[in-house]
Amino acid sequence: MNQLKTELSANLTMNILSYWSSKMVDNVNSGFYGRIDGNNQVFPNDDKGGILNARILWTYSSAYRVVKDTAYLRLATRAKDYILAHFIDKQYGGAYRSVNSKGEPSDNRKQTYTQSFFIYGLAEYYRATGDNEALAKAKEIFEAFEKYALDRESNGYFEVFTRDWQRTHDRLIGERTINDEKTMNTHLHIMEAYANLYRVWPDKRLADRLKNLVEIFLDKIIDKKSSHLICFLDRKWNSTSTMDSYGHDIEASWLLYEAADLLNDPALLARVKEASIMIADAAAEGLRTDGSMVDEKNTSTGVVRTERSWWPQAETIVGYMNAYELTGNEKYLDNSINCWNYTKNHFVDSKAGGWFTSVSESGVAGSGDKGGFWICPYHNGRMCLEIIERVSSR
Repeated sequence: MNQLKTELSANLTMNILSYWSSKMVDNVNSGFYGRIDGNNQVFPNDDKGGILNARILWTYSSAYRVVKDTAYLRLATRAKDYILAHFIDKQYGGAYRSVNSKGEPSDNRKQTYTQSFFIYGLAEYYRATGDNEALAKAKEIFEAFEKYALDRESNGYFEVFTRDWQRTHDRLIGERTINDEKTMNTHLHIMEAYANLYRVWPDKRLADRLKNLVEIFLDKIIDKKSSHLICFLDRKWNSTSTMDSYGHDIEASWLLYEAADLLNDPALLARVKEASIMIADAAAEGLRTDGSMVDEKNTSTGVVRTERSWWPQAETIVGYMNAYELTGNEKYLDNSINCWNYTKNHFVDSKAGGWFTSVSESGVAGSGDKGGFWICPYHNGRMCLEIIERVSSR
């Protein structure tokens, strides 16, 4: 495991973070560029996504907290300052989904998924620096969530709102149908955000809301037969999904345990430990003999999407390391190490820097964007940081 830590430390600092800091800093309009393609060409006039900027904030904040390099603090502060100046809606609260290259709102809708990452990133910045302004903004978004996004009739959280928090039925997560009122993905990242906020603000009401999210996963989102996550659901939590998403399965297996572990509730943690291992075992259906994790399966047709994406590999490495730590079973450690061996040989761009975002079944890297609205240093950067911290604490 020390070898794994050494390799991931190098990949974090000399590949992932160096790529983003050298390519994506917008010195003309401030903040960070909104897109860089597979040929490492930036698009300075493209919109700047809220998810991208919040995840950049989280990544560099966490990197500074763990690695202690002040260069990462400067970039984290740059992200925080830009978010507070351009993304936070000072009139209605919450944050915009995107701004244009000049920092003006281009999509002023309040997407619950996007809001969660602002909480996640701002809480991490406070965790790394003690900056009270960041914590205050994270709390404000939490309060807006609980005021506007909470489904008081059926529990859980709604997906999308207008700027002034009126519900809409816009489809912003996946291939959704009109009946998909709830998504696994949104609830996963609200739970992740609330957990990180609770680390730095152990508020009783926040603890109750975090526990509620953990129980939603245990009781509503984990399929009782397959142990896969149900990706799409109606308002009453009936499945409308026809997909098993292996990357989300393995990601949830460790994020769920992380959240429950903060709550000092032994009975809940015991339930979550059992569920986490069951989810990790279900996700193993997506593992291939080369160590990689495929994307997903259509449960109606049985067709597997065999393209490998960058983020499921990162989550596989963390998720099976977590399963190993919970059980001591070496097969999970092997899954983690084998996936990294595949990833470093296929996804890591050792020439130009950064990671490729897709690899074909035959092992050929795709030419898609390396950074954009959904593509950021969060999954792979977090994976490196998680392994560094986990191995260091042993």
